[in-house]
Amino acid sequence: MPRKDRIAGIVTTAELAAAGFSCDRIRVLTRRGDLYRVGRGVYAPGGRARDILALADGARLLQLAAAVAVRSPGTVVSHESAAYLYSIDLLATPDAATLTGPPQRGWSSKSAAVRLHVADLPADHLTTVARLPVTTPARTVADLARTLSFRAGVVAADSALHRKLVTKPELTAVLTACARWPGARRAVEVIGFADGRAESPLESIARVAFAECNLPPPDLQVWLGGTVEPVGRVDFYWRPYRTIAEVDGAAKYADPDRARAQLRRDAALRDDGFEVVHFTWQQITRAPEQVAASIRKAFDRGARNAAGPSRAVAPAGAGAGQAGQARQARQARQARQAGQAGSAARVSRAAGHPPQPGSASPTPAPACRAPARTSSPATPRSATGSTAHRYGNGR
Repeated sequence: MPRKDRIAGIVTTAELAAAGFSCDRIRVLTRRGDLYRVGRGVYAPGGRARDILALADGARLLQLAAAVAVRSPGTVVSHESAAYLYSIDLLATPDAATLTGPPQRGWSSKSAAVRLHVADLPADHLTTVARLPVTTPARTVADLARTLSFRAGVVAADSALHRKLVTKPELTAVLTACARWPGARRAVEVIGFADGRAESPLESIARVAFAECNLPPPDLQVWLGGTVEPVGRVDFYWRPYRTIAEVDGAAKYADPDRARAQLRRDAALRDDGFEVVHFTWQQITRAPEQVAASIRKAFDRGARNAAGPSRAVAPAGAGAGQAGQARQARQARQARQAGQAGSAARVSRAAGHPPQPGSASPTPAPACRAPARTSSPATPRSATGSTAHRYGNGR
């Protein structure tokens, strides 16, 4: 008697017993493969379970469905597990399934595989994904922002906004409904700080670190350099200081060709008068004050350059002296690029994160502190749906 309203037709032992299946019969069907034991007291038809298990993350999906099936009516997938269904980035994903149920007596979980939350579940905060009852993307982000650290909440909120799963007005509407709930004040700060232009958890973490180190907020994903077409798009840009900051993942230096291309791009940006600072995941998470110190030094250099003579093209009729200076500058740039290209192989061998020209220096700097955060939202972005189509959306 598979349940058509559940993924893989999951049924509980109690439901099988009510349909006339004895314990011995259930054991025989399980040994034959006609039933698949998903978890304690939860089974699925063998063929349908095997189809789900053939998916890359099918086992986890079945475990979520089992966790919901054995709980009281009204229980839904929420928090980190809901983020998983929507492909929202998280700093850490717990092994336990995270569920939420409406307030009532007797809520408890004796299983380490399930983490239960208790909260009101208005109808407009709920939807269905892969035949699983789940909180909407906006409610999911709000719950994560309430219950996780500020940094982890920003990672989730940035990701949901970037994927266009939610908009700032949608998040604000949910927070209004949850205004008196635990963690609501932190959630307001998280949503106010969130920015959908951040493209990865590393960029989100960097934005938080910049604020904690009292750096001015940078612009994100800016095309810069070049006279005919831009040299490239940069992760962070402080326009008043002509300073660029780039986050470096391991993949960037694992490939020598990619490393050389990065060095050439940095040289072109510096030739156009920009300061370029690189930092890695390890640097921004373990020594953010050192990253901030390097950026401040770049601010000083960039401000001096901006205040100096313009880097305009030499006018027509420039004398031989100016032509010679231009030739010397070009030769020096070519020599510098050749040296940088030679260093790229060493860069790739160093497991991805050596200091780059202008990279975060080891110079000690004052410790960063949590900023006085504001809740002024960035420009809202319209939602176009979720990434839950991997399993089919039952809405």
